[in-house]
Amino acid sequence: MPQATSALTIPAPAPAPARAPALASSSEAPAGTGGGKRRSRSEFAPLLRTIRDQGLLERRTGWYALGIGANLLALTAVVVGLVLFGHSWWSLLLAVPLAVLSARAAFFGHDAGHSQISADRDRNRLIQLLHANLLLGMSQEWWNDKHNRHHANPNHEEKDPDVAPDVLVFNQHQAVGRTGFNGWLVRHQAWLFFPLTTLEGLALKVYGFQALFSKDGPRQTGRERVIEGGLLFAHVAGYATLLLTTMSLGQAVVFALIHQMLLGLHLGMAFAPNHKGMEVPDMDGEPWGHLRRQVLTSRNIRGGAVTDWFLGGLNYQVEHHLFPSMPRPHLRLAQPAVRAHCRSLGIPYTETGFVDSYRQALGHLHEVGTPLRTA
Repeated sequence: MPQATSALTIPAPAPAPARAPALASSSEAPAGTGGGKRRSRSEFAPLLRTIRDQGLLERRTGWYALGIGANLLALTAVVVGLVLFGHSWWSLLLAVPLAVLSARAAFFGHDAGHSQISADRDRNRLIQLLHANLLLGMSQEWWNDKHNRHHANPNHEEKDPDVAPDVLVFNQHQAVGRTGFNGWLVRHQAWLFFPLTTLEGLALKVYGFQALFSKDGPRQTGRERVIEGGLLFAHVAGYATLLLTTMSLGQAVVFALIHQMLLGLHLGMAFAPNHKGMEVPDMDGEPWGHLRRQVLTSRNIRGGAVTDWFLGGLNYQVEHHLFPSMPRPHLRLAQPAVRAHCRSLGIPYTETGFVDSYRQALGHLHEVGTPLRTA
C-alpha cells in the first residue's frame, strides 16, 4: 500500500522483528527472537535511554488532577445550566459544550487505560471507570481489550481490530465481494466517513453493553462485571433522568442527538488521521521491530496548544505508540528526540498539518473503494 505523503521522509532500511505490549509500561523495549531481537533492541534502546534520562516517563499526577478537576467542574456547570434553563429550547445550546467536555472525559479515560496518570493500577482503573463507564457509558474492559490489540499491532490486517472490515474497509482486497448497500458504502466511504462518525458516541455504548453480556467479551471476574454493568446502567439512568426532568421529551431527544453526534464527530476527528493510509505490515515478510512497527504505521499532526487540546495529545501519535505510558504533556517534549533518532536510522517519520492529515486519511479511503467504482 502506498504510504501517505510525509513532511519528513527518509528512505528506510529493511525492517526487523519484534513484539510490543500496548497498555503495558514502556520501561523496556519489546523484541523478537535471534538476530532480529538484537536489532530491535539496538534500534529502540538508545531512544529509550534518552527519554528516560530526560525524565519524560515520570508521571504528571498533578497536571492530570488539575485537568480532571477542571473538566468535572465544567460538566457540573453544564448540568446546573440545564436545570436553570428549564424547558427552554435555549438549553439545546448546552449540548455543544457537553460534547466537548465528554470528549475530554474520553481522553482522560484513554490516558488512565495506558497508566499515564498514576503508577498505581487500581487508581488508574478507578479513574477510567469514572470517565469511561459512568460519564460516557462506554465499557472500560471492552475498550482496553480492543485498544490493547491495536497498540500491539497497529495497521496489521489480521491483528488490529481498528482495521478489521466492518461498515468501512481499509484495504482494497477487503472491498472485494461487497455488493448492495455494503458495496455502496465502500464506494462512497470517503464522503461518508465524517457523517458516520456522528454515530460513534452511540456505538461506543452499544459495543460496551454487547461486550458485557457476551461470552466472547474480555475476561472479567464476576465482581468486575457487576461494577462495569452497574456503572453503565447508572450512566444511562442518570443521563435520561437529567434530560427528562429538565426539558420536554421532544427537547430531550433533540438534545441527546446533538450531544451524541457532536461527541462522535469530535472523537472521530481525533482518531481518524492517526493510522489510515500509513504503512501496513507485510504479513508474509519479516516482522517489524517495536520502533519500526509504531513509527511506520503512525502519523503525527503539527500544531500548537489548541491542536494538542482539541486532539487530546493524540496528534503525537508516533510518540504515544512508542511510549504508551508516557504522560500526555510529555509527548511534545519527546518529539525532538524521537524525530532525531528516526532520522539517524533512516526511518521515515511522518508529520503533517491538521487539514492535510484528513486529506490523506480520506484520500486513502477513497482509493480503497476504487475497485468497486470501476467494476
